[in-house]
Amino acid sequence: MKEYQQIYRKNFSLILTFLILITASMAVAFYLAYNLTTKYVENEFVSQKIEVLEETVKPYNNFFQNKIPEISFYQGYLDSSQAVKYVDTIFRRFRFVDRIVFYDAGISNHNIPDGVRVNNFSMGPKSVYQFGRDIPKDSILLFRNDRPNTFFSLKTGDEFNKMAIKFTRFIESSDTTKALSDDDRFNIFYTITSNRITYMNVPRREELKMYKEIMTKDLPESPVYELDMLTFYLDPLKLVIKNTNPELYEHISIKPLVYESLANDTELISNDLPLSGPFSDYKLYFSSDKGYLMREINRRFLPIAGIIFATYGILVLIGYLIYRNLNINSKMFKLQYDFVNNLTHEFKTPVSVIKIAGNNIRSATTLSDRERLHYGKILDEEADKLNDLMNKLLSFTQIENKAIRLKEENIHLEVFCQNLIDAYQLKYPAFDISCQIEGIEYFKTDPVLLSSIFRNLIDNAYKYSNPGKKFLKISIKKIKKHVVMKFADKGIGIPAEDIENIFKKFFRVENQYNQQGSVGLGLAFCKELVNFMNGTISVQSVEGKGSEFKIELPYEP
Repeated sequence: MKEYQQIYRKNFSLILTFLILITASMAVAFYLAYNLTTKYVENEFVSQKIEVLEETVKPYNNFFQNKIPEISFYQGYLDSSQAVKYVDTIFRRFRFVDRIVFYDAGISNHNIPDGVRVNNFSMGPKSVYQFGRDIPKDSILLFRNDRPNTFFSLKTGDEFNKMAIKFTRFIESSDTTKALSDDDRFNIFYTITSNRITYMNVPRREELKMYKEIMTKDLPESPVYELDMLTFYLDPLKLVIKNTNPELYEHISIKPLVYESLANDTELISNDLPLSGPFSDYKLYFSSDKGYLMREINRRFLPIAGIIFATYGILVLIGYLIYRNLNINSKMFKLQYDFVNNLTHEFKTPVSVIKIAGNNIRSATTLSDRERLHYGKILDEEADKLNDLMNKLLSFTQIENKAIRLKEENIHLEVFCQNLIDAYQLKYPAFDISCQIEGIEYFKTDPVLLSSIFRNLIDNAYKYSNPGKKFLKISIKKIKKHVVMKFADKGIGIPAEDIENIFKKFFRVENQYNQQGSVGLGLAFCKELVNFMNGTISVQSVEGKGSEFKIELPYEP
């Protein structure tokens, strides 16, 4: 017993160590997962701003790459009315375009009062218009060469002159035998400065050749070639910010490139990303409170924590199952150990009695009739005990292995019960047994198995009753399609905590009646027999007042 307890403590310590290890592993996993989630969110705060920038400037890219080049489709013949339609579509679609100046220009070898002239090449404005959402109608026309009351001011002509000088340089050094490259188109016909884009329509190849000839040759007075130029004034503060990651960025705004937050808030996390092109003097400014990001970290961490906790729960369940199995095995070891000891005692006692009786018979020179009958009775009773124990073990094994079959007979219940009662009252005269049968006379069943059930329950009722209370009432009644048999005694009863275990093999209720040894097979044997006969067995007991066993067996007329 001592060795068994040490083994049990050792197993328990292993399980406890296992639980401590997985608990520590779970704590480490929680710590690492939370830190990794925090780092991941912080990295996303830095990296995802590019996605916000791309979505924010997408309308501008569309405007720059698709809308502006539409001017070239007019081949320089864009007049004021067509310009109005064109700028209206821009103002409707692109809120960041604040104002547009349209230059209706001409190229020739004529002398011009305004513009740029190199050799014989002249490039000057014929009219200049400005368009905007809040510009009055009387302020749309800025200059027209056939109206003396308008003049080409420095402010109006500055952007035009810059573009004209760049274009003139290109004509002077260009190779008109080659087609324009994309770099030429961008570098020559676009001028991008802060908050401003100036674009001139791209002339056809034949026109470029003519411009070259005008510049390098003395030709008769040429016709005036049409050329369109537009300057787009942009307001970066009117860009629509597309916050594609609202879970990361609490606030996004457009600030000057030199902007630095004056707030010394340690709880504020900020970052920025410069804009490009005409908006290069500005940047996207991202800011979030630490608590705001913490909510996102917790939101992303919760599923991970759930997975870790579920894994931990599974491991704890495995540990519990291992512990339970070890505990069951330990209990089975104890039960089997007790069973072997008790069975040895059960065998040893009758064997010892038989051996003593045999020695007495052998050593006696003569035996009287009384002595012969006495020793014969002893040998017969002890042999019956051995035979009953062996039969019970053999029958138990046969039932568990389904090695026996029901041998049904139509028995007379009153005769069957009376024979058993007479046998027990002859054996135990102080045992008060009564039987009451209602609603049934004959019952088709296996008489040997039914007798085994009755004998075990009658033996228990006698064994576990105090002197003077050795009483058993057997009642048999037919209820619908079942025969209900009840065995009510006035014995010591069964503790409530043992009720669920009394039908288990090798289980014994610890009391003074089991001190001499009990195998723990009686009620388990009864249950196996009842189950084998397709019935059920149950018990109700009050400790100190008695027990009632109830058996229900199927009835077939």
